[in-house]
Amino acid sequence: QVQLVESGGGLVQAGGSLRLSCEVSGRKVGLNSQGWYRQVPGKQREFVAGIATTGHTDYAASVKGRFTISRDNAKNTVYLQMSNLNPEDTDVYVCNMEICWGQGTQVTVSS
Repeated sequence: QVQLVESGGGLVQAGGSLRLSCEVSGRKVGLNSQGWYRQVPGKQREFVAGIATTGHTDYAASVKGRFTISRDNAKNTVYLQMSNLNPEDTDVYVCNMEICWGQGTQVTVSS
């Protein structure tokens, strides 16, 4: 059974940084692609960043140059380094692998 557990969210001022973690159990992250999405209650999930099995990364236009997705195969964890945050980045960030989703972690950016 695959489980994804996010952590690292919180309250930060505009211009600040956060690093989100997604600890995966039940599958090796290096053998799968993963993604980070964000979700406002009542709205569809929005793609933020993805990393393929090859290590190729992809980003939404709104975060390119500010966010970096990576993974640590030894720790079986996927990360999202978020920099130069702005209030529009406020959301619940959710980790995805295959058909599995984590519970999400709240990121709040104050102006």
